[in-house]
Amino acid sequence: MTWTFEGAIAHTQELLSQPRPDGEFAAAVSALLTDTNGARGFWVAFLTGEGAIADQEHPTLRQVLAHAPLPALELLVKNLAMSTAMALTHRRQGNEAQAQSSERVARRSRFWLQPLHPRTHALTHALVYSARTGTGDYAEFLTKWGYDQEQRQAIAECFDDNGTVI
Repeated sequence: MTWTFEGAIAHTQELLSQPRPDGEFAAAVSALLTDTNGARGFWVAFLTGEGAIADQEHPTLRQVLAHAPLPALELLVKNLAMSTAMALTHRRQGNEAQAQSSERVARRSRFWLQPLHPRTHALTHALVYSARTGTGDYAEFLTKWGYDQEQRQAIAECFDDNGTVI
C-alpha cells in the first residue's frame, strides 16, 4: 500500500488508540513500515503520541521491528538524532516544555533502537562518524538541518564508539 504522510499519521493514531489482536496489529504496522511515507508517519505518531505504548515493552512490536525494512529503521535512527538536537535548540530558546517533549522522543527512540543494534549498527556507526567529523554518509543530513557543533556532539553522545545506543 502507498501512504501519504498525513494518512499514515492518522492511521497510526487510530491503530494505537484501541487494542487489537497481535496479528492484526503486526500486519498493520508492517504495512506502514514498508512504505517511506508510512514509516515516517508511523514514527511521528508513535514517538510523539501521548499513549504509553511507546514507553513500554511490546513484544509484538519488537518482532515487527526485528523484521522491518532497513529504511524504516534508519528513520528511527534519524529521529533519535533530530530529537536530541532539537532538545538543545528548544532550551536555547527558553522553551523547556518543547525541550522535554524532544527528550521524550529521544528516550523513546533509544528504547526501541537498543535491541535493533545488530541491524542498525552500520547506520548508527555512520551517524556517529558524521557527527564527529562533519564528513561521511550523514554529513548532508546534519548540514541540511543546520546542526551546530554542540548539537552534533550531543548526537554522537547517544552512541558508544561502536554505534551502540547508550
